[in-house]
Amino acid sequence: MLRERFWETVPLEEMTDPEWEALCDGCGQCCLIKLEDAGEVAVLNVACELLDIGSCRCSDYPNRFERVPACTRLTRDAIDRFNWLPHSCAYRRLAEGRRLAGWHPLISGNDRRMHRTGKSVRDWAVSERDVPEEALDEHIIQILPIE
Repeated sequence: MLRERFWETVPLEEMTDPEWEALCDGCGQCCLIKLEDAGEVAVLNVACELLDIGSCRCSDYPNRFERVPACTRLTRDAIDRFNWLPHSCAYRRLAEGRRLAGWHPLISGNDRRMHRTGKSVRDWAVSERDVPEEALDEHIIQILPIE
């Protein structure tokens, strides 16, 4: 059970697991492949093989860590280490003391606005199944320092 408008009243570290999960806007950006090297993280436009790019949802969410050991685990205690998350991400917004965006599914009631505003990877990501490992460098879209 989710508390009414919990994102406005409950600190991230006090949210229940269902509330934490409900913050996910379904943009798919945390499912993009990241390469770490020499104090930097390169974000690619290549999505994990489990991401259904059309829906921007994991095709095997309950088993994702077993199937993809490198799957990103966003946790309450580590959220400040994920500087590669987009500024639009609900986890990042709340951690930075900002409000959820008006297009967020918890505010708008569905994910259509999020996709229409271009916040999801739906229209530009490619599956890692379609990109040979030797071509990954050609898909870098952002390089950030590791904080």
